[in-house]
Amino acid sequence: MDWSFVTQYGPYFVNAAYMTVFISFWGVVLAIAVGLMCAAVEVGRIPALHGIVRAYIELSRNTPLLVQLYFLYFGLPKLGVVLSSQSCAIVGLAFLGGSYMSEALRGGFEAVPRVQLESAHVLGLTRVQTFSHVILPQALSTAIPGVVANIIFLIKESSVVSAIALADVMYVTKDLMGMYYDTYEALVLLVITYLVILLPISIIGTVLERRFDYARR
Repeated sequence: MDWSFVTQYGPYFVNAAYMTVFISFWGVVLAIAVGLMCAAVEVGRIPALHGIVRAYIELSRNTPLLVQLYFLYFGLPKLGVVLSSQSCAIVGLAFLGGSYMSEALRGGFEAVPRVQLESAHVLGLTRVQTFSHVILPQALSTAIPGVVANIIFLIKESSVVSAIALADVMYVTKDLMGMYYDTYEALVLLVITYLVILLPISIIGTVLERRFDYARR
């Protein structure tokens, strides 16, 4: 292990980690928003939108993120739409993640017993109140494991954004390996960086899952 390489180029990984966290954060936030809207359409069986949502989910889940990024970065400019590398990465993660989040949240919505809706109606709650105070909390408690797993999945998938010249941790790793051939050290720093990013999320997800599971008992 060449510790001089680690001390010299470690700061590069710190800066790259900020980029990875930035695009992942906004990609996940948008993915959850998209997933929530799509899940609401599917559960509500809105005729005009249900087919569009299903087509989006199938398209998103059955095409690689790399292909989606290439379309955003290289294809859209042919149509007169030019996005920065950061924007393409965020939109790509949101497009891919939205479909997975939708399925996880849909499962949570469908797990809410119908008697809960009937009870809310008897109590005189409006549709908005029923959704926000009765359906959503119970749906989220069921969907938490799937949502956390999708968040971790999206952060790991962000490693392909280096293909559109975005300086994330994978981009820095490949750059250093190509210039200095210190493959072992660069890969060790890469693994450590992802562990630092992902391990806290995994721990928080486990804690939340246990708390929600305890609350349901």
